[in-house]
Amino acid sequence: MRIEDVEFFPLSQRQEDPTWSFALANYPVIEGWIIVLRAEDASGHGYAQAIPHMGSNFEGIRAALGLFKPKLLGRSALDIDPILADLDAVIAGNAQAKAGIDCALHDLAANLLGVPLHALFGGAFRKSIPQIRIIPIKTPAEMAAQARRLVGQGYRSLKIKLKGRVADDVERVHAIRAEVGKDVLLTLDPNQSYLAKDAISALRRMEPDDVYLVEQPVPASDLRGLELVTRSVTQLVEADEAAVTLNDVLQLANHRIVDAISLKIPKLGGLRNAMLAAKICHSAGIAYRVGATFGPRLMAAHGVHFAAALPRLDLPCELAEFDHL
Repeated sequence: MRIEDVEFFPLSQRQEDPTWSFALANYPVIEGWIIVLRAEDASGHGYAQAIPHMGSNFEGIRAALGLFKPKLLGRSALDIDPILADLDAVIAGNAQAKAGIDCALHDLAANLLGVPLHALFGGAFRKSIPQIRIIPIKTPAEMAAQARRLVGQGYRSLKIKLKGRVADDVERVHAIRAEVGKDVLLTLDPNQSYLAKDAISALRRMEPDDVYLVEQPVPASDLRGLELVTRSVTQLVEADEAAVTLNDVLQLANHRIVDAISLKIPKLGGLRNAMLAAKICHSAGIAYRVGATFGPRLMAAHGVHFAAALPRLDLPCELAEFDHL
């Protein structure tokens, strides 16, 4: 069961909507790398993707993968944790590249053992996972129309991207709530675009629209501001960009800075770290969910197995975004 071959192939996918954007960027094309691991004697294979995001880039990921390849060849495909520890010793950071290798190793191990991937984490707690869909930044009317289409497809939870301009964002939320009615769960994501006091002002003005949760309203580095928002509004407050490492998750949970944490497999460095982060949240009584990652269906499939193996799911997950690629 040794790893005999390691290959990387470039990946490029155009968004169905080239104007798809959020507060920090526009993503007309999703680029990254497909990772293929093969065991000796063609006994098994593992697939994954490594997609750059927020601080990483296409060529940087390729360089990191090249450094990792010698640490994979000839190793037992079931020695996942020792291999990942060796990768950490090769280079610091590079969470997206490490996440790709981590997911490929888990995929390979499950393939060799003839079990679903979630079995590697102790098995599935659930057979279905509620999903939330994201509405990108556009005019209020366009966003309301997109919300109507998604609800028409059967989605009952929506996440509204915001820009950090109070009046415009309040108008967006009002328009969407008026369009979808009161039975659809609405959450917000300004992607760090507010200062704390402006976020509090905006969220108070949105109270009539029955918003359930707001994700990362202030910059990731502003933990005091994030805590201030959490203590000042009726909506739940969730960390995303502030929860990049296991230590981040531990500090956010220990100090009750937020009500919830979005767990993203690439951001945290792979399935192993994401599961450790979930256990930290679970032990601390902090809500958590599997957050969005832009990429092909295989990335979502790894996320589905991860979500199935979580002991608790407090919020709908973001594992259907491949649908607009």
